[in-house]
Amino acid sequence: MKYAFLLALLLGGISASAATTAACATCHAAQARTHGATGMANALEDVRTCDILKSHPKLVFQEGSYHYEITRDGNASQYQVSDGKQTLRVPIGWAFGLGSAGQTYVFQINGRYFESRVSYYKALNGLDLTVGAQSTVPSNLEEAAGHALDKEAARACFNCHATHASVDRKLDLSAMVPGVQCERCHGSAQAHLAGFRNGQPHVGAMRQLSKMSTDETSEFCGQCHRTWSQVATNGPHGINNIRFQPYRLTNSKCYDVDDARIRCTACHDPHREVVAEPASYDAKCQACHAAVKAGAKKCPVSASNCAGCHMPRLELLGSHNLFTDHQIRIVKKNEPYPN
Repeated sequence: MKYAFLLALLLGGISASAATTAACATCHAAQARTHGATGMANALEDVRTCDILKSHPKLVFQEGSYHYEITRDGNASQYQVSDGKQTLRVPIGWAFGLGSAGQTYVFQINGRYFESRVSYYKALNGLDLTVGAQSTVPSNLEEAAGHALDKEAARACFNCHATHASVDRKLDLSAMVPGVQCERCHGSAQAHLAGFRNGQPHVGAMRQLSKMSTDETSEFCGQCHRTWSQVATNGPHGINNIRFQPYRLTNSKCYDVDDARIRCTACHDPHREVVAEPASYDAKCQACHAAVKAGAKKCPVSASNCAGCHMPRLELLGSHNLFTDHQIRIVKKNEPYPN
């Protein structure tokens, strides 16, 4: 019965990519049940169904001489910037980010993708400059609208916020599924599903993150969250790299490429939303620090709220959000941010 349902999905009227995601859920129901509500699964939203845009029919923001408006019109949203003399108005193409912290918009001008200069922030329930835009001064209306993305930057953005967004290393949204779905992390499921159709369910084994080493996991997650080598070579430096968890984690004294207890997936289940309460991670820390062991000291202060002390939450300028610093350390009062 299960195999018949898989076949029906694959031969039905929905796209092959969407059908594959639905087909995965028939066997991996537990993962599918929680994954759909995560920030990763909703890292890219269709404007037609975007809750933030639907619930905010008009958003306004003023920055210097530039006036910004995002307005809702049916199932579409329009992005507008005016300098008092001229107005540029374009339809929003995609909403990047679920909005648990913020949401940035992407649109096209003359066939080129732009990142909106203003973003929605949950803490404000409104608009402010997109992170990074504070250091720029627009010289014309197009620059005031947003940051123009070259082809590689546009491809990278969609690749990290969606599934099947490129073909032969070129941006191609024809088969794209919004959000980080099964095949974005586990690879193509076609051979795996073909095995099911042919009564050979073990054919076409897919990528298993649980089988990766600590270093492999950091490199894999770092494709989108930035690897150590990427940040060390190209920046950013200072607190601007607090968003790049694999880089920060690798800088931790306790990071060990041979110890699976310090890899990304030891604390975070990609199929579930990130747990925000620091105390919930105590058991993970105590797996190493409960007793005196080689290379791991027992904390003399407390056996609880480890992350609250050793992984401080810091605000990135203009983000209106606190980011957890993944460089695990003994934090000293008034110390400079360790890069």
